[in-house]
Amino acid sequence: MTALRCRSCGSTGLELVLSLGKTPLANSLLTEDQLGEVEPTFPLELAFCPGCSLVQITETVPPERLFSEYLYFSSVSPALLRHAERLAREVVAARRLTAGSRVIEIASNDGYLLQYYQKQGIPVLGIDPAANVTRVAVERGIPTLCAFFTLQLATELRARGESADVIHGHNVLAHVPDLNGFVAGIGVLLKEDGVAVIEVPYLKDLIDHCEFDTIYHEHLCYYSLTALDRLFRRHRLFIEDVERITIHGGSLRVTVGKTGVATPAVARLLAEEAQWGVDDFSTYRDFGIRVEGLKAALTTMLAALKRRGGRIAAYGAAAKGSTLLNYFGIGKETLDFVVDKSPHKQGRYMPGVHLPISAPQRLLEEMPEHVLLLTWNFADEILEQQKTYRELGGHFIIPVPELRVA
Repeated sequence: MTALRCRSCGSTGLELVLSLGKTPLANSLLTEDQLGEVEPTFPLELAFCPGCSLVQITETVPPERLFSEYLYFSSVSPALLRHAERLAREVVAARRLTAGSRVIEIASNDGYLLQYYQKQGIPVLGIDPAANVTRVAVERGIPTLCAFFTLQLATELRARGESADVIHGHNVLAHVPDLNGFVAGIGVLLKEDGVAVIEVPYLKDLIDHCEFDTIYHEHLCYYSLTALDRLFRRHRLFIEDVERITIHGGSLRVTVGKTGVATPAVARLLAEEAQWGVDDFSTYRDFGIRVEGLKAALTTMLAALKRRGGRIAAYGAAAKGSTLLNYFGIGKETLDFVVDKSPHKQGRYMPGVHLPISAPQRLLEEMPEHVLLLTWNFADEILEQQKTYRELGGHFIIPVPELRVA
């Protein structure tokens, strides 16, 4: 379904920023049996709303198709686990949470965050629509509902006395087709003195650092603080604090509550965005030109390496990798295989380009001269993990935020 109105404010007149053509679903990794089947593709176009400044894609793929089976398990990443553990400790201390409190996470995945609250004696509840992921969370002792979070579900939970002192929503707000119903649900489920801690990839980092590969069908919206502020205020919720964090290539962490009392950081970042041009379409206009420049530079580099007879692999069977490979037209003619640390992805194939996915040890077994790092947002962690490969002469090509070889 193609949106003709803004997902947040309902305005018409969305302005096209970038078209990535028709692409397969980025997280729909294929089994060997599926390789001969026709693979569905969907338009992937990025647009700007002049009414509320929300940047969004225009196509909505049914959530049931995207999330019924999900192959991303958060606990696979040590960096993400460290991030979660540190945050849980900070929130417990700042909010003075006790055994009488309740923490709820929307899109709780395999319990990677809630486990750290549970270890501190705080009652938790996870909500996630992916049956395979929630099953793992429950097996680990994390109470988890297998469901999409909606206003109706929030109302039912509140009626059962499940109101929350803290609601977490990390990298989920980008995935929500019904933004206003979702945010209204947070307001219903949150206690009067409670807070929601929301993390979203930051639009300004996406634009400034040419992070075009974070655009895919799961990510319906791309947020500035300005767009978030307007969205939450519509539901009488207020951003009380904001922090820029480095996770996922640059994100915002906002603390949302019902008081309307904000730290100076909120006004400061809103002012910075206004000066940057968050409400001005010209801010986004040259983004597509820069993406095309990156495409030319990377494909030229890879072609030169292949002409010299070099073997090239890729690291990271992530959604962003699917966007990059499919839009840049990089497939079997250039890459030999992809490796990924997640056992849930190994043995499958990348969407569209059909490259096989193996375990990382294949890099040492076959020693390709270069590895294209598709999960560049975890570059430091992966380069350290692959220290032996690099010491033996292997090189990583890091495409974003700027093309370089490490």
